[in-house]
Amino acid sequence: MRRTRSRRASNSATPQMTIPPIGGRFMPLNQGELAHITDTAFDILERIGVSGAPDEIRTLALENGATERADGRITFSRALVEDMIAGACKRVELPGFTRDRGIEIGGGRVHIGTGGAAVQVLDATTNTFRDSTLQDLYNLMRIVDACDNIHYSLRPVVARDLEDPLSLDINTAFAAMKATSKPIGTSFFEPANVTPVIEMFDAALGGEGAFKAQPFCFASVCHVVPPLTLAEEACGVMRECVRLGMPLQICSAAQAGATSPAALAGALAQGLAESLAGLVLVNMMQPGFPCILAFLPFISDLRTGAMTGGSGEAAVANAAAAQLLLNLGLPSTVSAGMTDAKTADAQSGYEKGYTIALAAQAGADMINLSVGMLGSIMAASKEALVIDNDMCGAILRSVRGVEMFEGSIDLDMIEQVVTGEGHFLGTAQTLDLMTKEYVYPSLGDRQSVSDWLESGSQTVWDRAIARVGEIEAQPAPSHLTTEIEAALRARLPIHLKD
Repeated sequence: MRRTRSRRASNSATPQMTIPPIGGRFMPLNQGELAHITDTAFDILERIGVSGAPDEIRTLALENGATERADGRITFSRALVEDMIAGACKRVELPGFTRDRGIEIGGGRVHIGTGGAAVQVLDATTNTFRDSTLQDLYNLMRIVDACDNIHYSLRPVVARDLEDPLSLDINTAFAAMKATSKPIGTSFFEPANVTPVIEMFDAALGGEGAFKAQPFCFASVCHVVPPLTLAEEACGVMRECVRLGMPLQICSAAQAGATSPAALAGALAQGLAESLAGLVLVNMMQPGFPCILAFLPFISDLRTGAMTGGSGEAAVANAAAAQLLLNLGLPSTVSAGMTDAKTADAQSGYEKGYTIALAAQAGADMINLSVGMLGSIMAASKEALVIDNDMCGAILRSVRGVEMFEGSIDLDMIEQVVTGEGHFLGTAQTLDLMTKEYVYPSLGDRQSVSDWLESGSQTVWDRAIARVGEIEAQPAPSHLTTEIEAALRARLPIHLKD
């Protein structure tokens, strides 16, 4: 009897590698726990609400059904929140600068990306850490452009060689746009900086309104300062992005034991409430606006109070966050891969491996901070980036699971082999599935011990250095034409070397 999986039709053609795998099979919360945490999040919004609402946001909320407590906190009834969820955008299209490199966010389709705001890079030539620069940002995102298993790139480092906030925002967006034609993400210091960046994107795409038609960049906005306090500047950025048509990734990143309860269930309830508060406000600004909830439950090492990105608690909490948002049908981002290791060593491998795998298996639509990061997201590395790309290929393959398709179980072929040559190496099915059913590492070593010794005994770090060199020796991405780049440089204070 042929068995099929519920998420795929049994009579479909052999699956293609380009289709994003759908997660959701790993469910750290049972149905009762899922309902209890979700109900508690609604209760938090209805009973406690949020503080710190700027005047414009307070007026917007009150005009759209929110209420104000005597102490000034803004609360949202469950009915109001559920109405906003019902009308929210459930699938967010993120085209690339090259449109066909875009992705669709929602429904548990798993995508891997960079993220964070690291302030250092690990320099492989000196094996030392130094302050990150604008050139480092460009170099890292150029590596992303060449990595098959990394689907988008939110700026991974801060250009610490730039001090003026407007110049930093413009140059961060420019370097990201120039480095890769995949979807990118950026952030803004203040609302006034959104317009010049979008004007730059318009010019790069061909004219006024072009970016709104092809929004290849999303804005990462931390709309809330946990616990349950709105961030004034970020709310202003959020409003500007809605007005100008830049998709949003709105972020709640409380740290359990510090800015959210130490109990993971309580931290999840608070974080979900903070995420939903942002969603409500965005949909009050414009119903159905493309908005992705970045629900990032960070974890404290309770011995020191420091953030730990590679813990088992971080792995299960972020997987649960993905499950909670998937259950509500909302586009999700969680964090994973935030190893506490300082180099790409065994600790880095195991911490990244289980945190990313659990998030992916739980159905996170986007996994931020997942590649290239070191030192609890304080540092980034090009070499770690290509190693993590290799790892994520295997993780994404695991999310696909055992796929049933026409001909996947062929009794005639089995009989022919067992009564004939006794192996399946040369069958038509084996040859057909070599690059469809199977994923091969580009850096991971599968040689025998003797062959590995004879070939130079290279470690994965050695091979990563070589791979980075190969990428950097290739022609730079050319989606931003020379003429358009020259025009942008003539009108804007671009500091990235030409």
